[in-house]
Amino acid sequence: MRLLIIEDNIELANSMKLGLVQHGFSIDVCYDGEMGEEMAFVNGYDAILLDLNLPDKDGIEILKYLREENVNCPVIIITARDEIEDRAFGLDLGADDYIIKPFELVELRARIQAVIRRYNGRTNPSIVIKNLEINPATRTVKIDGKIVDLSAKEFDILEYIAEKHPTIISSEEIIEHIYDEDFNPFSSVLRVHIARLRKKLTEVAEYDILVTKRGKGYSLCIK
Repeated sequence: MRLLIIEDNIELANSMKLGLVQHGFSIDVCYDGEMGEEMAFVNGYDAILLDLNLPDKDGIEILKYLREENVNCPVIIITARDEIEDRAFGLDLGADDYIIKPFELVELRARIQAVIRRYNGRTNPSIVIKNLEINPATRTVKIDGKIVDLSAKEFDILEYIAEKHPTIISSEEIIEHIYDEDFNPFSSVLRVHIARLRKKLTEVAEYDILVTKRGKGYSLCIK
């Protein structure tokens, strides 16, 4: 899943990025409110981590603008402001959650996964489609109870496609949500990851779970 961090505290932003990358998230970071607002509007993110006390444009202004422009991805406000009025105001404007500095990475990660889960209409922490079970917290995949050993990016791709099941997901959507802004969309990396993922799933399931819809993208076909 791809996240955007808008935080002017460079040390905190980079620390958050490092920790979240280790948990499988692709992270874009912006230390500037104006640029962060533009990135949030232009790119497709699975969640945005938004500081309130930005020097050039307040986080509340950014949140208000995004919701007025129908940017509906989950937003978690991250701030040192602990007044109830501030929290309530942010939530009333469309924030999905609120976390107060200082915080532990484990709590932030859990809140991110929770808002993404709610956004996608899930109540179960795991994604379960018939005999396929994907656990985002432990980053494990099972088919009929048997573990499928995937690389980090293979897991990310499968998780995203499964999260949107039964929708057909295009290559462009996968690139936008799985890789960060430094990814070269003209490289063959995605095709390689898809090929390896399909092979590993087929070896365990003994049939093709990940199928290609020519000219459209990828979807899951689970018996």
